[in-house]
Amino acid sequence: MTTAILVHLGLGSNLGNRQAFLNQACSKLSAATLQNFRSSEIYESEPLLKMKQPNYFNQVVCGWTELTPLELLKKCQQIETQLGRVRKEHWGSRKIDLDILSYGKDIVDTERIKIPHPEMEKRSFVLLPLLELSPDWVHPKSGKSIQILWENWLKTNNEELPLVLNP
Repeated sequence: MTTAILVHLGLGSNLGNRQAFLNQACSKLSAATLQNFRSSEIYESEPLLKMKQPNYFNQVVCGWTELTPLELLKKCQQIETQLGRVRKEHWGSRKIDLDILSYGKDIVDTERIKIPHPEMEKRSFVLLPLLELSPDWVHPKSGKSIQILWENWLKTNNEELPLVLNP
């Protein structure tokens, strides 16, 4: 019997109706993939590295799943495809992006998948909604709480903070 694992996913969109793409992804994830689904507020943030792209809408969601990490990755990629994601360039604009941020306390490091997400500690648009959604979360690799990760980010970055969209 498989035991359900608490997972966190990062969602992002910077093309088309960004909020609608996030809402549709949430509907698909809560319907078939994640039980006890919860989502953060939606945040607006600038593209990474000040790339010439539209701003992103981002949020973090969590829930319990019995899928393995690879099955969860496949499911996320299926949802991206259903919502019209086209993979043209690394860090390019996209209608929807679903990243696995954490999979319980597991650490997965293969060529195909890395969990926890290796860039999450550098991204305010991940840390801030993760702190909102799961204030007791602890990074499985570093052992640092989300609060400490956020405080470290604030001390070492001068980027603009993501803005919460009005509900």
